[in-house]
Amino acid sequence: MTNNNVLEKDVNDIINVNKVENMIYEIRGVQVMLSSDVAKLYQVETRRINEVIKRNIKRFPDTFCFQLTKNEFYNLRSQFAISSENNHGGIRYLPYVLTEQGIMMLSGLLKSDIAVKVNVQIIDAFVKLRRYVSNSMINNEILLNHENRLLKLEQTFNKMQEKEKINTIFFEGQIFDSYTLLLDLFDSAKEEIVIIDNYASKELLKILKNIDKKIIIISKNFNELLIKKYNSEYSNIKFKCIDIFHDRFLIIDRKKLYSCGASFKDLGKKCFAINEMDSKELIDILLEKIKIYN
Repeated sequence: MTNNNVLEKDVNDIINVNKVENMIYEIRGVQVMLSSDVAKLYQVETRRINEVIKRNIKRFPDTFCFQLTKNEFYNLRSQFAISSENNHGGIRYLPYVLTEQGIMMLSGLLKSDIAVKVNVQIIDAFVKLRRYVSNSMINNEILLNHENRLLKLEQTFNKMQEKEKINTIFFEGQIFDSYTLLLDLFDSAKEEIVIIDNYASKELLKILKNIDKKIIIISKNFNELLIKKYNSEYSNIKFKCIDIFHDRFLIIDRKKLYSCGASFKDLGKKCFAINEMDSKELIDILLEKIKIYN
């Protein structure tokens, strides 16, 4: 079973166990979901959802997300028999609730495949419930216009996510975080990964050996014996021995360019940065230098 099939199965299992429509409530005149219910669908802890909201609070205006008052929380509990997480004799914190727009914003910030897949089901549930509630009050044309506005909002959000650059500093000891970002960049490639690193070594090959994409490594550091041994088992990497670069670069699908202050084998050992360079011209120049077009 492929990874995509496994993910689809996981998402279907989540949706089958949890009736999404029953997790939507009307509070302050808008339809919302509790952060704890969203966390259950996304397969993460509620505190993870709350952390994302708090760290990106400017992206969550009141129309996207708000925190319940005590009265709202108690009314919700009494009407729908809702349990309170971390409630041992009293409320430790008042829960957040998210609107449709808030959930779309949240799924993009989490960068989770499960969240993206489940998000489709959540939005469908909002639309179905809205149709049911509004059927006697509004005609189909008004409803269609509202859904078109929602679609445009989602498209605008997706474009905003695409334009968001990666500019990150990692400090000494952040080995896991830096390698996680590197793997995320590798995973974002649909066809090709170009790595320019004069100090690339077998440690990098261990990371790349199971990546089923075309990979090109530009480095002076590989010897013929190591290349021969790697190629005897794997065929996803093309090696180019070119000693014209000092800095480290990563090119994804010939569209995204990142500079890295540390060699890919030394991530997290000392303070360094990974920065996205928004320049198609620079990508073309680098590719021309290493003659990938030929």
